[in-house]
Amino acid sequence: MKSSTLNTKGFKFKQFSIEGGQSGMPVSTDGVLLGAWAFQHELSQIASSLPITHILDIGTGTGLLALMCAQRFPHAQIQAIDIDEHAYRSAQINISQSPWAGRIVLEQVDVLNITNSKTFDAIICNPPYFNDGEQSQHAQRATARHTKTLEHKQLINITYQLLSETGTASFILPITEGEQFIELAKKSGFYLSRLCKVQPTPNKPISRVLFELKKEPIDIEESTLIIRDDLGYTQAFIELTRSFYLKM
Repeated sequence: MKSSTLNTKGFKFKQFSIEGGQSGMPVSTDGVLLGAWAFQHELSQIASSLPITHILDIGTGTGLLALMCAQRFPHAQIQAIDIDEHAYRSAQINISQSPWAGRIVLEQVDVLNITNSKTFDAIICNPPYFNDGEQSQHAQRATARHTKTLEHKQLINITYQLLSETGTASFILPITEGEQFIELAKKSGFYLSRLCKVQPTPNKPISRVLFELKKEPIDIEESTLIIRDDLGYTQAFIELTRSFYLKM
């Protein structure tokens, strides 16, 4: 595999900006969807006795999800980790230039080697998608997109170890990989708590699944989100992402 660097396009949001640097993966609709959709029930409980206070972002890349969580959860401390040096450098710039640099701790580390003794109220991850198929010729993108360095079973196991007993873990995956991930998670002791099936348009099949896992059994909340219709972005998509996208 080529080790040449890959420049990643930047992106400006309402309250922060992303400089892609050489992180391997640009800002994507998938990432924004996950960052906006995750932990909605917990957000409604901010004033309750069980607010989110510690969040872990696994494979932070440019720092997008860590920054979105910092914007949405003003009282949370966030730990963002990534195995890739280029991603770490990009996230370091983006976090330092954000309004929430004081609440986000960034570390270049393999999640499988994380040394935390504490657990997290919430874990968020836009994981490597593909278990097989041709990998990118660029090392950074291959690490971000394929499970070579972090298999889904490994991710599930370490998430279970790092999640508190009442915590929530939130992910996004393509439909096939997502269904397989959920089944593996159930066999490892997780329970599915939320599931959102994402369609690009009303006439196209489901392409992504957003889902949340908990250690305790709970009634599953299921929904569908359509991104675009004949008039442009759907109202549901606009409502979900309007706190972030500039033109929403």
